[in-house]
Amino acid sequence: MNLKHLSLAIFLTLFLIAHLSLGQTCDLILRGKILHQENDDPIEAAYVWILETRTGAVSDQNGNFVVRDLCPGTYTVTVQFLGHREIRQTVNLTGNSTAQTFRMEEESLDLGGVEVHGHREAVQTTTAVSSLYGEAMLQSRGESLGESLKRVAGVTTFSTGNTISKPVIHGMHSNRIMILNNGIRLEGQQWGAEHAPEIDPFLADEITVIKGAETVRYGPEAMGGVILVNPPALPTSKKHLTEIHLLGASNSYMGNLSASHLGGSDKIKGLGYRVQGSVKRAGNVKSPDYYQANTGMAEYNFSGSLGYSSDKLGVEAYYSFFNTEIGILRDAHTGNLSDLEEIIENGRPFTNAEFTYEIDNPKQVVTHHLAKIKSHYHLNPDWKLNFQYGFQLNNRQEFDRRRGELNAKPSLDLELFTNTLDLFLDHNLKPNWSGAFGLNVIQQANSNIPGTGVTPLIPNYDMFNGGIYAMEKYLKGPLELEGGLRYDFRTVNAARYVGEDLQTAELDYQNFSAFVGGLYQLSPHFAFTSNLGTAWRPPNVNELFSQGLHHGAAAVEIGDPDLVSENSLKWVNGLEFESEKALVEITAYANQIKNYIYLNPTGETYVSLRGTFNVYEYLQADAFFYGFDLSGSYTFSTRFNGYLKGSIIRAKNTEQDNYFPFIPSDRMDWGISYAFGKSSNPESDKITLANVLVARQNREPDYDLAPAPPSYALFNLGYQKKLQLAKNQFNIGLQVNNVFNTEYKEYMNRFRYFTADMGRNILLKLNYQF
Repeated sequence: MNLKHLSLAIFLTLFLIAHLSLGQTCDLILRGKILHQENDDPIEAAYVWILETRTGAVSDQNGNFVVRDLCPGTYTVTVQFLGHREIRQTVNLTGNSTAQTFRMEEESLDLGGVEVHGHREAVQTTTAVSSLYGEAMLQSRGESLGESLKRVAGVTTFSTGNTISKPVIHGMHSNRIMILNNGIRLEGQQWGAEHAPEIDPFLADEITVIKGAETVRYGPEAMGGVILVNPPALPTSKKHLTEIHLLGASNSYMGNLSASHLGGSDKIKGLGYRVQGSVKRAGNVKSPDYYQANTGMAEYNFSGSLGYSSDKLGVEAYYSFFNTEIGILRDAHTGNLSDLEEIIENGRPFTNAEFTYEIDNPKQVVTHHLAKIKSHYHLNPDWKLNFQYGFQLNNRQEFDRRRGELNAKPSLDLELFTNTLDLFLDHNLKPNWSGAFGLNVIQQANSNIPGTGVTPLIPNYDMFNGGIYAMEKYLKGPLELEGGLRYDFRTVNAARYVGEDLQTAELDYQNFSAFVGGLYQLSPHFAFTSNLGTAWRPPNVNELFSQGLHHGAAAVEIGDPDLVSENSLKWVNGLEFESEKALVEITAYANQIKNYIYLNPTGETYVSLRGTFNVYEYLQADAFFYGFDLSGSYTFSTRFNGYLKGSIIRAKNTEQDNYFPFIPSDRMDWGISYAFGKSSNPESDKITLANVLVARQNREPDYDLAPAPPSYALFNLGYQKKLQLAKNQFNIGLQVNNVFNTEYKEYMNRFRYFTADMGRNILLKLNYQF
């Protein structure tokens, strides 16, 4: 079945299911989004009131609201938010639904600092979007970015051991997923399978996942999706909020402390600031029956921002620093071929390790600096000019097990400088049109620091990418339509010495990308979204030029300088059902990729003084990815709730009629919760039981080092208590992951050949807000 036929089937199926709910009376809805006029930030807790029916709604964290069960007719709608001018508007409801975007203007009143908003643009897209915030973010504290995002249906992780993980969206990861740290695209050495994102999740109060191809908005590296890591908005008047997190874990005896403080100026209206820092320390990870040698980690991070906002002008400066030291499983580095074969056959380390916090070679030491300055200016009520500049410095050192003085020197020492520039003009032409026109520029310089004594895995290179784009959205009644077009060009100049021979390359790439999407409110309870987008991605430097041992992955990687750009066509369809008690979201997608680049095990091994390693090579073939995500929740009573989420993905090599390696297997996560607090606040005490079911990956490539591990089921237990101490909030969380200490191996863990995953882990989480 080709993409055209499958996409048509998906569309018709979802459309017919949704239309079963049509034909009701007085079942119209008014939905929409409430934003700050000066900077398009979403407004949470704004009140929408319909005078004629005396009914209303409150906007959520993303500024969205829904008012249901309205009859056809004309209504007077008021929108109120403290510190902002009230909006009073007449709305005519004639169809299934009417969508409105309200932009609120700040009043020049001294309101004692009750409102909080800063420079964070609302996510406005018709493709599938999921967010973590509020209680979900609180429960994820202490986890890496990749582990946190596993709470989102359709998102899994690609890991190297139990301390390194990176997010996977619909089978895509690394350079196909773009991560934005407070609006700046995160640029480290993300090409490596064991190169985790250089970002501290504690800096965010919301993490948003966009699952469609977003290359028009963000550029070529967003062909698989986008992850937005957003810190809290800055106050614009007198307000102070301090938050402290203290966490401990039984497995690896992990300790984690984070503190943040934000405030607004009493003397300078519109001036706000925020500072945040965290430290983390963990020792050897324990599988159910043994410790994993050299799997500790240490991390310390900092971020800070300062901003000013007025009616016409907004300016923000931001800086973040990330530093980590991560031990690499010692047993993944074997001495000879027979040792490698024996440990794979044994399925677990031969080393009888003990617990320790000490981190030895092999290990990684990574630091990342990110700084940005952002500004916007309202040319008039309808047009706004935006400017953003970002600078990043990433230093990655990977230490191998070597003899003598070489053991103290990194075998890979990379320094990457990145400059990004974004300039765009957005508009809101009342009553129905909005859009943006802009350009993005990114410049990179990557250097191998001399003195490693090893031929660099990747060469030195300079990269320049320029892109221009235009997007437009139309909103009327129950319908939203949007479309966009982008053009990018990229140049790469690479050079390195292999022995005494200088190898150079000059490469140029260019392409167009486009998308069209829509949202239609089929009935008061059903909404349908569809987004069709083209995307492209030029091959990365590692895919072109890798030629040696990648110690963190415990593998030899071979690149191909003749690789060409990937080109894809992805169609994402979503159906959402929402009622008073139930919420169900289904996302179905099909992604046809021409010249898909993948890392394939060759079945060969490489023997050197540093050990024996499996050999992988970068290949290219046409691919077809398709699948669906399901998430839902149901409120049985005021105290009893349940949830379910799952995903299925298929990824075929259409040229050879087989399957690609490292594609997530089918999985489902379900749970129930019971709130037993006082009747006035039942959510103050809550217990949750969850079950994770993961199937065996039966769609394996023709060759792998070992068969895919068997299916597994994990049970997790959680307890949460909320205490009100005067005007302050104190949260206590107790989690038990892998309650029965089940031994299992995750197919998406590259070290599954050598060891099982983490055993039982008991976590205590304390959070105080004042």
